[in-house]
Amino acid sequence: MARYGRRRDSISGWSTLHRLHIGVDVGGAEVAAAVVDPVPGSLLTPVRRVPAPVPATPEAVAAVVAEAVAELAAGPHAPDEEASVGVALPAIVRQGTTRSAAHIDPGWVGLAADRFLAERVGRPVHVINDADAAGIAEAHHGAGRDPDGRPVAGTVLLVTLGTGIGSAMIVDGRLVPNLELGHLEVGGVPAEQLASAEAKEREGLDWPAYAQRLQRYLAHLEFVASPDLIVVGGTLSEQHERFLPLLRLSTPVVPAALRAAAGVVGAARTAYLSVPPLD
Repeated sequence: MARYGRRRDSISGWSTLHRLHIGVDVGGAEVAAAVVDPVPGSLLTPVRRVPAPVPATPEAVAAVVAEAVAELAAGPHAPDEEASVGVALPAIVRQGTTRSAAHIDPGWVGLAADRFLAERVGRPVHVINDADAAGIAEAHHGAGRDPDGRPVAGTVLLVTLGTGIGSAMIVDGRLVPNLELGHLEVGGVPAEQLASAEAKEREGLDWPAYAQRLQRYLAHLEFVASPDLIVVGGTLSEQHERFLPLLRLSTPVVPAALRAAAGVVGAARTAYLSVPPLD
């Protein structure tokens, strides 16, 4: 059995084993994966995107993840064969176990997902909530940085607008994990039903009408959390210029810099910083 060790990375200051890692982001509609250098947060390969399996059972998702990892491991910039894989999942994750299942099969609830995926991928796997992964990436490599390249001081909220609404809170560069702010109710309606990308499409909302919905939700978050910065990511962030200028909030609101790749980068960073100790 391979013996894990640690080395000090002179750029990041963290104790690491391998520099390059594969990040995988499992979404409600697709599974995205790439090889990442987590120190600068750079994608070393194009993001590989395939439709998410339906139903997204653990076995079905594991098969897609294993195929993506095998393909990237055989291509350019392949990580070391023992380098761990980071996997972002639409679920609450505690100590490697998925405790909920949002827009994914309920078979994930209570599953030791890191061990389950590792057995099928053939590498160590570190799982993280998908919005948390995106929040980490934006805080360290994207729109959540200050002019000196450090995470913004204070509280940064990332909101991902996609099949549902994901959220992440970063306080002085540190993640507060598993905040499910997309499930808050606004006017008696769950936020996901009010202002997700799926809600916009389902109800045929034009951009001004959608911006009013998002205004109500973000104003509620502004009151509840008093953030210093709000970063908007997810699929709708690709068209941010159509709705962000219509918002009227006291808190600065900016689009995610890494767009749809944020979850992949954050998942890889999680793997990079989750090195097992020596035996």
